[in-house]
Amino acid sequence: MCGIVGIVGTTNVNQSLYDALTVLQHRGQDAAGIVTFENERFFLRKDNGLVQDVFRSRHMRRLVGNVGIGHVRYPTAGSSSSAEAQPFYVNSPYGITLAHNGNLTNAEDLASDVFRSDLRHINTNSDSEVLLNVFAHELQKMGKLNPTKDEIFAAVRTVHRRARGAYAAIAMITGYGIVGFRDPNGIRPACFGVRETENGKEYMIASESVALASQGFELIRDIDPGEAVYIETDGSLYTEQCAENPTLHPCIFEHVYFARPDSIIDNISVYKSRLRMGEALAHKILREMPDHDIDVVIPIPDTSRTSALPLAFELGVKFREGLIKNRYIGRTFIMPGQTMRKRSVRQKLNPIELEFRGKNVLLVDDSIVRGTTCQEIVQMVRDAGARKVYFASAAPPVRYPNVYGIDMPAANELIAHGRTEQEVQAIIGADWLIYQELDDLIECAREGNDRVESFDCSVFNGQYPTGDVTAEYLEKLERERSDARKSQRNKELTADSDVIDMHNDE
Repeated sequence: MCGIVGIVGTTNVNQSLYDALTVLQHRGQDAAGIVTFENERFFLRKDNGLVQDVFRSRHMRRLVGNVGIGHVRYPTAGSSSSAEAQPFYVNSPYGITLAHNGNLTNAEDLASDVFRSDLRHINTNSDSEVLLNVFAHELQKMGKLNPTKDEIFAAVRTVHRRARGAYAAIAMITGYGIVGFRDPNGIRPACFGVRETENGKEYMIASESVALASQGFELIRDIDPGEAVYIETDGSLYTEQCAENPTLHPCIFEHVYFARPDSIIDNISVYKSRLRMGEALAHKILREMPDHDIDVVIPIPDTSRTSALPLAFELGVKFREGLIKNRYIGRTFIMPGQTMRKRSVRQKLNPIELEFRGKNVLLVDDSIVRGTTCQEIVQMVRDAGARKVYFASAAPPVRYPNVYGIDMPAANELIAHGRTEQEVQAIIGADWLIYQELDDLIECAREGNDRVESFDCSVFNGQYPTGDVTAEYLEKLERERSDARKSQRNKELTADSDVIDMHNDE
């Protein structure tokens, strides 16, 4: 999962890009990058690390210009090489940079086509670089010295015909403006907004509406599936549907976990959808255990708080903050390796014993992915003196790999894959485990937008909306993206001291 942002302003946009990326930091903590342009030249800074660590005053002073894009990343494939930090750049045609959120399911075939047919070189293992080169090639085929909006939209139209999978991208065409586009299924989110200034209108495209709101931009709307939004350097804005048969199948896991609660995605409040998840889960608990003996509901911070509060209210029991989070430890399920995840859990959370001692506790989490975190937390709560430990997941069992940009690719590393709920309960050591029903989750997320034809629920039901995910593809993905493969790749990258980042401004 990644975060993207692009701004066409009336003054330097470097600070607004930086601030927007900090708001989107939850979408990627591995690397960050910003590129701007002024006087037909681009200025780029990208590296591994958090936004606040990648950009220093000397970097910000060099990021001049009224137009720019930014990116925060975590490595879907487990690579932590700064060579794969974004935005990516190609010099032909015009000089184009691109920031991408998602994953191309036909990246390997596309990369081969880019080399053999488009005569372009791919320098990394990133599908984002492939996407950039496909867009650049299609724009170059137009053969125009000065591209018009129609030619840019035509290039996006061909990208949709060639690319498969999930992608929300922002490309900056040096000297002309930025174009944002979303895959024809609308799996990954993207929206745009406007800000009035004394010098005129400024526009932003971003992964989540909260990035716009934080910088004083008013949300116009989400980018539709298959749609492209082109903003010229003078502030002229154009939109066009570029897909032949667009349908809206947004990723439901954005509402479960990834997106910030203060975001609006596809006209649906993430916050309200999580409130509804808590209510629906409480109703299921009351159906299955009407005479429950739960003394207290305690969320596992931070994402599950929004669901846990209405759950406690519906059950008529106390809501308490019993686990205190160390905010300087990253998300555990995206850490590269099971050993590191397990070690980080007790560094990340610390129990307040008086909230657990002698009580029957219901722990609430947004989801259970690999199970490492909840297994450690259940034991931690028992050690703190809890009499019984119940565990509730605001999402259904995660049984299948994600292929659209979330780091859940290896099925055999998912605790619920091939197991019953009772078996998962035994593994995590809970006295009782209850999951959200998928139909309830869908209804909780759908309310507010009847245009959502269906959600991408592939991690729960194994149904992939792009229709091109085969068993062979999943097997290959599992080999490449398992924890063992991640560990091997990181060792190789550490040993290779000759990797050169051609575009990083040190």
